[in-house]
Amino acid sequence: MRITVDRTNLLKALGRVHRVVERRNTIPILSNVLIDAASGKIQLKATDLDLEVTETAGANVEQAGATTVPAHLLYDIVRKLPDGGEVMLAVNPEGSSVSVVSGYSNFRLQCLPKEDFPELSAGEFSHSFKLNTKDLKRLVDCTQFAISTEETRYYLNGIYFHVLENEDMLKLRVVATDGHRLARIEIDAPHGSEGMPGVIIPRKTVGELQKLLGEESDEPVLVELSGAKIRFSIGSIVLTSKLIDGTFPEYQRVIPVANDKKLVISRSAFSASVDRVSTISNDRGRAVKLLITADQLTLTVNNPDSGTAEDQLRAEYSGETMEIGFNSRYLLDITGQLSGEDIIFMLADTGSPTLIHDMQAADALYVLMPMRV
Repeated sequence: MRITVDRTNLLKALGRVHRVVERRNTIPILSNVLIDAASGKIQLKATDLDLEVTETAGANVEQAGATTVPAHLLYDIVRKLPDGGEVMLAVNPEGSSVSVVSGYSNFRLQCLPKEDFPELSAGEFSHSFKLNTKDLKRLVDCTQFAISTEETRYYLNGIYFHVLENEDMLKLRVVATDGHRLARIEIDAPHGSEGMPGVIIPRKTVGELQKLLGEESDEPVLVELSGAKIRFSIGSIVLTSKLIDGTFPEYQRVIPVANDKKLVISRSAFSASVDRVSTISNDRGRAVKLLITADQLTLTVNNPDSGTAEDQLRAEYSGETMEIGFNSRYLLDITGQLSGEDIIFMLADTGSPTLIHDMQAADALYVLMPMRV
């Protein structure tokens, strides 16, 4: 293999794929990125056996071929090369090393054969459909913060991606919960998603997908899935992932339907107030108490080690005066996903889950369990 590729394009492609590679690996080949050159382009591929990212870039291919080199090492080398140059990659005749040359800089890296590199993307996908990039980004952004990090409840360590009928319309719905809060959002189901299995996309895959969708692109995303794998094709990038083998809980049962006390408050003012009063809270006690009256909301934080904080806001409220406590970080996570000017809280009592709506987005809702204060 002997190729020449623009340094900027190579750095961009490596930046997308090398993140998948774990820093520490007991299997040497998993520390490497596969470089496959043919027909005027190179394909870069990295995997951790659960997740695989492939990126294609243009290149001047003098001699086609393939090899694997340490992913993080190659990325660091290319990152430190001067802007505007070209990078030449060439495998020595024995196939044991790769030369990386740019200008007067010359590196020689050990390599492993392509045949040792694992293949994750093999297999059939039973369903295929396209999603607008902005729609998929919103589905992920609005739910990822509620993914559980508790490894024993592995079936909550991802987002639940499924199709269901709602008010005689087929909806694609995404749900995440960690037992303390729940995030749910839905859009009209795209053509081709009918009958797809409900799948749980792992937390690491969701994080990588977020980064890829964060780059400006108007191209639709091709989604292919089966009961065991899912694949997202975004322009020249292909992300393939195993799915969590588990059953997502009956989340509908924890979404309250009889909460009748309605609190309406400015989103920006509420978020700023929670952030202010929680300044004195510690990592163990993040509770903020809400005292809700007819036209006023009083937020209080009490930290025995440092003192107390209180703030007041104007609010619209229908119901009897009540006190309820929430985790301040959870409140800020939810308000960070909202886009409307006002937040709607639907409350029942101090010990029951609270429903939170975005005034401008009826397709999204959040459930938050109260804390004892």
